[in-house]
Amino acid sequence: MRAAALLAILLWQVAAANEPPVAEPGTMRYERAIRVAGGAGQGGAGQACAALDAAIFPHAAPSLTDVRIFPAAAAGAAAHEIPYAITLSEAESEETETARLLNLGVGASGKIVFDLEMPARAYTGVTLELDPAVHDFVATAVVTGANALGGRTTALGTFTLFDLASQRLSRDTAIPLQESTFKVLHVVLSVSAAPGAAAARFVPGMVRGAQVPPSREAQTIYSTVASVSVPTTGELATARKTRFDLDLPLRVPVERVSFDLAPGYRGNFSRDVTIHARSNPDATTPAESLPVESVTGTIYRVHTTQDGQTIDQQELSVPAVLGANLQRAAKVEVTIENGDDQPLPIAAVRLEMRQRKICFEAPAGGAAGKDSGLALFYGDSRLEAPEYDYARLFVASRAAVAAELGPEGLNAKYRAPAAEVRPFAERHPEMLWIALIAAICALGMVALKAAKASGLG
Repeated sequence: MRAAALLAILLWQVAAANEPPVAEPGTMRYERAIRVAGGAGQGGAGQACAALDAAIFPHAAPSLTDVRIFPAAAAGAAAHEIPYAITLSEAESEETETARLLNLGVGASGKIVFDLEMPARAYTGVTLELDPAVHDFVATAVVTGANALGGRTTALGTFTLFDLASQRLSRDTAIPLQESTFKVLHVVLSVSAAPGAAAARFVPGMVRGAQVPPSREAQTIYSTVASVSVPTTGELATARKTRFDLDLPLRVPVERVSFDLAPGYRGNFSRDVTIHARSNPDATTPAESLPVESVTGTIYRVHTTQDGQTIDQQELSVPAVLGANLQRAAKVEVTIENGDDQPLPIAAVRLEMRQRKICFEAPAGGAAGKDSGLALFYGDSRLEAPEYDYARLFVASRAAVAAELGPEGLNAKYRAPAAEVRPFAERHPEMLWIALIAAICALGMVALKAAKASGLG
């Protein structure tokens, strides 16, 4: 009986030791005022959202589990939390979809003709999948839209597609459109060899299909994490490469690297880009034992006239998920491969993260542009992520009011949790397990003796 009682007590202590601490403003090191940019609180509460900048990540717990909203004047464990939801900018749940290729064949004057059955949503472009083995061409795509095959058509425009591989430039088969919902697109494709390329015969079989990306109106929004405008010089610089070094703070996520060109630059180029993120070493951990994240991509610009057609296309960013596996601050090396060409006049290189917003119900009665009476608190790594009905049931409102966070500051009410007042079980969890194992052994011995006494042994 004593062993059973001891086991019950130990199990209760283990549960108590694992109970997460209660969130309260006084145990969080950092505080930021929340200002309502306009509209909220003037006669009633409403959904308000503030963008989270890169400054919050190094001082908050991983995955922002310790972030809380309290009334700015709140103090103590009795402070009432304001429920919130954190959103991540994305293309409104749209994904790239396949358009069904129909009626592919040869039309008048040997032109390639076909129809595309489009997905049942709005779209602002379509990318043709052309045979990757076919190079050095310039094509004109005349596009019309209809709500049924053979139905009344609407002209959507004439677009230029190209592959200029022999000129060491890029390939672009995207057709940008105004936002449309036509069920069918009819495409008439006129293809010819690029100037200077050998004559070639282009046949319908070069058209393999088409992809429909998310509409531009639903594109992801990015926020700048870090930027640099001066390339690395000295022994790290070479004639065939241009390198930029940026510092990535602890736990700050990166999802894209973008490049700005010097104003007025109109040159054509296509350059490979290599990106390495290396954790910063310290006295106890050498650099070679730390993780490295690597990404490659291509940036390009083509502004030219080929075979009477104007081409004006560019891509100045590279998708790059960095920081996810790095458990410390890091150095990011961005290298542009110049080959034998002159270095590009890069005005800035930016590390960017998908915009994250914290949304909540703004209190009524506030004035636009003023403090909402709420504050964002963080900096207590003991806390677990909150569980709010508000977050589980959250639906983003298109009428949400813009809010903004004030500068990060130390919480004037902060007090460090006193280690000496923590329960013994919490400070020495290993002793609990030792005692628990001993109690289980004691119970086993009691059960064995009872079995022998009853003649079952």
